[in-house]
Amino acid sequence: MSRGPGLVLVLNCGSSSLKFALHEIGVRAPSLSGLAERLGEDHATITVKDGNTKTTRQLPNATHAVALDDVLNVLAQHGWLDRLSAVGHRVAHGGERFAASVIITPQVIADIEAASHLAPLHNPAALLGIRVALQRLPGIPHAAVFDTAFHQTMPRAAYMYALPMWAYRDHGVRRYGFHGTSHRFVAQEAVRMLDLDPHDHGMVIAHLGNGSSATAVVNGRSVDTTMGLTPLEGLVMGSRSGDVDPGALVYLMRSNGWTVDELDTILNRQSGLFGLSELSHDCRELTQAAASGDDGATMAIEVLVHRLARAIGGLATSLQRLDAVVFTGGIGENAAGIREMALRRLAPLGLDIDPDANSLAVGGVSGLISAGSRPAALVVNTNEEWMIACDTAELAQQQQTAAVA
Repeated sequence: MSRGPGLVLVLNCGSSSLKFALHEIGVRAPSLSGLAERLGEDHATITVKDGNTKTTRQLPNATHAVALDDVLNVLAQHGWLDRLSAVGHRVAHGGERFAASVIITPQVIADIEAASHLAPLHNPAALLGIRVALQRLPGIPHAAVFDTAFHQTMPRAAYMYALPMWAYRDHGVRRYGFHGTSHRFVAQEAVRMLDLDPHDHGMVIAHLGNGSSATAVVNGRSVDTTMGLTPLEGLVMGSRSGDVDPGALVYLMRSNGWTVDELDTILNRQSGLFGLSELSHDCRELTQAAASGDDGATMAIEVLVHRLARAIGGLATSLQRLDAVVFTGGIGENAAGIREMALRRLAPLGLDIDPDANSLAVGGVSGLISAGSRPAALVVNTNEEWMIACDTAELAQQQQTAAVA
């Protein structure tokens, strides 16, 4: 009896979390998805979305291995485990070694380890998930899909810092960019939705969420982006500062006697919207507070929008032509007010807004939000898990074809 179409399991492993999605090959909507969080703690939980059903269970002190075993048990209960064709893993940083997704081998694992100093909070967690999954599911291909890979097409004028060359030669200090899987998916969707020529177009994509970045895309390739060596550079984010004068940081360290670790905590966890507003890192809460007259929340949103518009305008200079500005991510897909404020500041680039269409493009609704023809303003719901599933299925098929040949 036929087992049915193959399935791809997508894993996104954090230091204390495991996000997962199961996709039938060629089907965008996941058959199953969910999140195990607070792993290693006594109040760890796992939430599973199965069709229209969402359940949350306790997994006290569960490790990543225990959480994955729980996921695999759910798959087995549905009869999906024997249809599993491949596993795709999100990896934050591939350094300069990886410009595309790859089948995981011992050498690939070693190369991911070698890039871990560039993403010390992310790559070790991804490696943990990879090792656990390889142990539990040894008989099928596993693929690594890198956040940084999409940006490896940037020219050196865009990725080099104006630091002594030994910083790059000896330590790999350069701009790598992140959110690449999201930017790649959204770029493809924007081309389809706007009926652009895949080989002749230019756009700026703003992926806005708790972490935010904007990217200039020419003919489907990244040519510049706002994030750099780490996900700290660039736009104002939930609790991350984005761009700051390095001299200001030196001044603050000297004035306050901060250690490097203290500075790292301030820049990553106490800055951004949270630091400016002194209220919250959540854009929804700040929008409500600003509407009620809270000056800190108002200022935080104003700074976010100012920096966003300035970044989009700057990235447009890396294009031959601006066909579209595309919003995605949790804020980009739902904060209609933020989008409107940004687009009004971008009027000198020929951008405008259809307020009615903009107000409707929330809660999973994609679509055009500008009134004119070009440049267009567009909302696209990102789908990184689907992109990872597609890459993984394609690589697994290539491996199978090569083995037969």
